[in-house]
Amino acid sequence: MGKKGKKEKKGRGAEKTAAKMEKKVSKRSRKEEEDLEALIAHFQALDARKTRIVETPCSPPSPRLNASLCAHPEKEELILFGGEYFNGQKTFLYNELYIYNIRKDAWTKVEIPNPPPRRCAHQAVMVPQGGGQLWIFGGEFASPDGEHFYHYRDLWVLHLATRTWEQVRSPGGPSGRSGHRMVAWKRQLILFGGFHESTRDYIYYNDLYAFNLDTFTWSRLSPSGTGPTPRSGCQMTVTAQGSIVIYGGYSKQRVRKDVDRGTQHSDMFLLKAEEGREGRWAWTRVNPSGAKPTPRSGFSVAVAPNHQTLLFGGVCDDEEDESLEGHFLSDLHFYDPVRNRWFAGQLKGPKVEKRRRRRGKKGEPGGASKQELKGTGAQEPLQVVRELVAEDGTVVTIQQGLAALGPAGQPESDDSDDGTNEAGVPAVEPSPRSSAMLAVKHGRLYLYGGMFEAGDRQVTLSDLYCLDLHKMEEWTVLVEMDPESQEWLEETDSEEDSDEVKGAEGGGESEEDEDSGEEARGVPT
Repeated sequence: MGKKGKKEKKGRGAEKTAAKMEKKVSKRSRKEEEDLEALIAHFQALDARKTRIVETPCSPPSPRLNASLCAHPEKEELILFGGEYFNGQKTFLYNELYIYNIRKDAWTKVEIPNPPPRRCAHQAVMVPQGGGQLWIFGGEFASPDGEHFYHYRDLWVLHLATRTWEQVRSPGGPSGRSGHRMVAWKRQLILFGGFHESTRDYIYYNDLYAFNLDTFTWSRLSPSGTGPTPRSGCQMTVTAQGSIVIYGGYSKQRVRKDVDRGTQHSDMFLLKAEEGREGRWAWTRVNPSGAKPTPRSGFSVAVAPNHQTLLFGGVCDDEEDESLEGHFLSDLHFYDPVRNRWFAGQLKGPKVEKRRRRRGKKGEPGGASKQELKGTGAQEPLQVVRELVAEDGTVVTIQQGLAALGPAGQPESDDSDDGTNEAGVPAVEPSPRSSAMLAVKHGRLYLYGGMFEAGDRQVTLSDLYCLDLHKMEEWTVLVEMDPESQEWLEETDSEEDSDEVKGAEGGGESEEDEDSGEEARGVPT
């Protein structure tokens, strides 16, 4: 045969080896999926034992992320479902249902027969029909070691008036996925994107589906125009004009064997239903102006009272070679679809000091009293130190520096119009995080849980905050951060402060705020 024949034979041998390996991996992948299905079935068997509705007043839910938080359409309630928690060794998935009574500031755990299986990274949409219906699609279940995943493609509805779960079986729907987005549009649920991951590979989607709430049928949409590339975790909201906005998201692709490169998208698209053509949609690329959010993933989204989209937090991943380092965020941004413009949401602070100055006597600067004017020299910066103890006994110290106090006990600032906290107490706000849950009720934004990373440790949160979106003055703490999470946060802040000091000593240039001049004092109107 000669050398040519030997090479061909060698090539065929390599192909056979690759085919055998592919078959082996496929078999192992299927075995892992069957193991997860068996575990899911086990949990469902436990849930099947519950034959009556049980409502139990309880303390706030345990730490979790990638759950869903929705406002009741008629009552002063928030509905929390599902989520996940990783304690450093084991991953826990939930299908618990909690109701938070806003007026009473009280939690209730509601056990309802035949609930959806445990999951996270699903989508939940509230519609007002029938006293309130909570629609849930997809999501994922993870093995205890967090290495293997099962992606759901089921559709459920919780009838809030009767406290009953119902699984809606309809063919032609989306494939199993998590990280997708879903909104209510007229009498339909519109679903976009997401991803599916297995031991062998992963895939991101940019397909679009509609579920009709009257006929209980799925249909796949094929809009005209160029739409978003495949992604998960994007912003998807409905404007007052009836269009659907898609912004950002995350995807990754394999650059070489066992090495993936992630992309944090920052593009925006508008999806419109074509007039006079039922079922026909069109994509349009949008380039908004203003103080755009920095590229990020894991951000949370809600709709403000004026139909503007609100974006909170997330994580900016810095990828270098094969390492990945995340910078967690806690900033607020608003997108105004009418003006096609982003605004940075900046809190005004309480107005206690402003009102007090106005009541002061004439001739005294700022209305301050003589006693207030005594010793008004510059004061040293304040330092707030807190210690927390982790589960493993580690003590972490968080040190937070406050601005030096100026006359009348105000932090020194160029913006003298803003009210400040009495006695110079620092403003309370949620810590930087990703995958938090947001909901808006009567003009108030509620933020629950999420996660951040401290070194190689994932810290999951269970705190709850509230912000009046009309006043935009300050956050209110409804449930404080647990001591362990606070400890890790303080340790992370201390490390970041140390890095900044080292950078300054090294003569590094400071970055200018690219959003300067674009802040929104309150929700822009």
